[in-house]
Amino acid sequence: MIIDSSQDGLSAVAGRSSRVPEPGAVEAEFAGAGGTLVQRRWVEAAVAVRFEQLQPVAAFPVVPGRRWGPGWWWSATANGHVPHGSQAMCTQLMLLDRDPKVVGLSARPVKLIWRDPGSRKVLTWVSQVFARYADGSALLADCPATAGPAGQRAERAAAVLESACAAVGFTYRRLAPPERVFGANVRWLAGYRHPRYRDAGGLEQAVLEAFAAPRPLMAGTAAAGEVLSALPVLYHALWSGRLAADLSRPLGEHTMVWPGAAAGVEREQQAR
Repeated sequence: MIIDSSQDGLSAVAGRSSRVPEPGAVEAEFAGAGGTLVQRRWVEAAVAVRFEQLQPVAAFPVVPGRRWGPGWWWSATANGHVPHGSQAMCTQLMLLDRDPKVVGLSARPVKLIWRDPGSRKVLTWVSQVFARYADGSALLADCPATAGPAGQRAERAAAVLESACAAVGFTYRRLAPPERVFGANVRWLAGYRHPRYRDAGGLEQAVLEAFAAPRPLMAGTAAAGEVLSALPVLYHALWSGRLAADLSRPLGEHTMVWPGAAAGVEREQQAR
């Protein structure tokens, strides 16, 4: 059911371009057990439901004439496939998958439903990505193909989602496409995201020790062992953050590589 804010005693609050309903007047629809659709108040569902574990509440559309259609991203975070509906969404899943603070990922797991305070029409929006963070907070996000301004409908929905997410400790964002070189570098490293590359050939420790101090990529790789065997381990370490480099510049043999933040976190955890 849709909660009518005028009947529930809830007033509309100001948004960026129009009034938005109170978070308590927003409903959430999601797939329950057996795929049955469930509808609950958003403020209740956000606390109780693990959206990162759910299947999409709505299928991704196939648009005739487009060169890119729905597909799957294998997520190292989720240890499984996450569906996507566009190249822009696939890119954002890739970037979130690499974020060490993200512990869960899903696609289109929830539809938000509300009654527009001005027109009284029932409106809906399904965000493309849900990410759960290690501290329990979460992100609802959309993945536009360009960094340009959103359309009117998307802009109005963003105001509602920002308010609804803030009420439960979540965040809503429209994720801008990454800079071209950075995106290309991360896409290359993503090819080595699978855990099997972490200690391939038993070279993990040698690779990490080779870059204990900043060192050119190829020189450190050669010092760690046979280059073709050590490179996949190096790329996995760069993906996971145990090693770091300036990914805003093209990745190559002279790229400087140094210990990453994730390596320090692992050492602290092992010392406890």
